[in-house]
Amino acid sequence: MSRRLALLALATAGVLAAGCAASSGGGGGGNSSPAKGGSSGVASSAAADTCSPNRLKTHTSGVLTVATDTPAYEPWFVNNKPSNGKGFESAVAFAVAKRLGFPADKVKWTHASFNAVVSPAPKNFDFDVNEVSITPKRAKVVDFSSGYYDVAQAVVTLKSNKYAKVGSIADLKGAKLGAQKGTTSFDAINNDIKPSRTPAEYPTNDLAVAALKNGQIDGLVVDLPTGLYITSAQVQGAVIAGQLPVTGTPEQFGLVLDLHSSLTRCVTKAVDALRADGTLDALKKQWLTTSAGAPELK
Repeated sequence: MSRRLALLALATAGVLAAGCAASSGGGGGGNSSPAKGGSSGVASSAAADTCSPNRLKTHTSGVLTVATDTPAYEPWFVNNKPSNGKGFESAVAFAVAKRLGFPADKVKWTHASFNAVVSPAPKNFDFDVNEVSITPKRAKVVDFSSGYYDVAQAVVTLKSNKYAKVGSIADLKGAKLGAQKGTTSFDAINNDIKPSRTPAEYPTNDLAVAALKNGQIDGLVVDLPTGLYITSAQVQGAVIAGQLPVTGTPEQFGLVLDLHSSLTRCVTKAVDALRADGTLDALKKQWLTTSAGAPELK
């Protein structure tokens, strides 16, 4: 009798041991919650690791290549030297690089024109930073990060011009306005201001600013920080006639990447973190002039 009990006890112990092994996930076939939780944790860790420098498939291994146009304008860049870390967009680029694990000496800058950046052509950079607004049309041919700056458009004119003291968008109806070709500033002329005169479009912002200086146009439409820089440092006697109201979802600048780039998720994650921890707000206060003196046109 005792021999039978001993054998029964040994058999029971074996079953219990097998059951424990299965429930701990060590047997490879367990369906218990703890086993699922462990698997999920490993997957999450692996996903996080894909954003480390050694896992990112950058244009040049171990280096983050960042593009912008030339010349690089203030207040987005300083002294036309994107690599110096000065100016809002230069500082943002280096902050994103740091979040991705690239120190400043592993960030390489290159030039790319605005039109080339928003075209479907393959890119020779990892991301571009150049006041490029996120639009559905552009998002069909390139990838964007989440927005790093909320944009308002402004009308810049000369103090001597009759449109310098307008009070509303309707007051600009007869104005000859201009902007850089292919920009949301040019779109704002046609879609928001809707002047009676055909707007002038220029291949570069430099040429548009020159047209304003020379009196070829009554007003130049640009993003507000650029407008404030033009009036304070670029064109003597220029003033902000007013900024266009922002309604609904604000226009935003985003970093531009190749369409379906493997880097887009990680770059967006970095931008989101910089917005969440207050870095973007701090850089905006440091480098961008306040909108004081730029009345909103109704």
